[in-house]
Amino acid sequence: MPAEVFRILVINPTATTTRIAVFENEEERLAADLAHSPADLARFERVWDQYLFRKDSITAHLQAAGVKLDSLHAVVGRGGLLKPVPGGVYTVNGAMLDDLRAGVQGEHASNLGGILAYGIAHALSIPAYVVDPVSTDEMRPEARITGVPAIRRTSLSHALNMRWVGRKAAAALGKAYDESNLVMAHLGAGISVAAHRLGRMVDATNALEDGPFGPERAGRLPAGDLVRLCFSGRYTERELIRMLTSGGGLLAHLGTRDWREVEARIAAGDADARLVYEAMAYQVAKEIGAMAVALRARADAIVLTGDLAHSALLTGWIAERVEWIAPVLRFPGSEENRALAAGTLWVLRGEEEARIYA
Repeated sequence: MPAEVFRILVINPTATTTRIAVFENEEERLAADLAHSPADLARFERVWDQYLFRKDSITAHLQAAGVKLDSLHAVVGRGGLLKPVPGGVYTVNGAMLDDLRAGVQGEHASNLGGILAYGIAHALSIPAYVVDPVSTDEMRPEARITGVPAIRRTSLSHALNMRWVGRKAAAALGKAYDESNLVMAHLGAGISVAAHRLGRMVDATNALEDGPFGPERAGRLPAGDLVRLCFSGRYTERELIRMLTSGGGLLAHLGTRDWREVEARIAAGDADARLVYEAMAYQVAKEIGAMAVALRARADAIVLTGDLAHSALLTGWIAERVEWIAPVLRFPGSEENRALAAGTLWVLRGEEEARIYA
């Protein structure tokens, strides 16, 4: 008897696009990046306000592509900045929608993932899910403590792609993900470095405000200098947050967030570009070393993923500093859409039970 075919709509919002895909079981049948102009998005004060605009873009594209919404079995969105939760597949419910609308851990385009999934799924009377949200937090208690009791470390990371690629890396080693000890670095617009111990992320950098600087994020900064900058009177709170989360890193130093442009400048002899780019590699390598300690066991591998993992120059600089710890594996790009579809498929097939967000 042929296996049942499940059709899943995947929704993955970013700052300037809404990435969508339609899967039939493991096969991707449609994929599109719906681009949104700065002028379109500037009309909305908050991320939540973009909901109807993005929803209409999705449904119009699906209709034009001949996708019948009533043929879908589930809709899944990228999980946003929810309250700290263990990894897994979650049913979108009222509590989750409230926290996504409120931006309980901050404003981010990924907060729209679960909202858009629910909005489309509810009208069709089918389930809506998120998988391994940005706020996936399985950190050990000692990893949360800082020197200021009022401030605790939290995990906001590229958990979705890291946990999916972690399964691929473990398979390449002849192991299961929950039998492996991996240090993983997602190298994207923001950079996440995490310790994956036997299937759990026991420590991770906060990709918005911690760890290495990236193409547009400032990363960890000297606390005293940051406090003085806050009270200098030169910036508003909103301007400072923008500087740290979308106006720092390569963009602040070199005027571009495009690593290809940076490498072209290095090839042309730009010494400043080389210094800044190598400094980013150095900071990633240092964080990998720290996460190797967090594993409390010998790492089976160090795994580099994300868009910047396409760069042989950058990953080469990282590898030469950390390959003494463990073999370095490279999985360039991001497979978030496939990870979202796979998690949903596990639930639809009864292989995994969806968690309830409370």
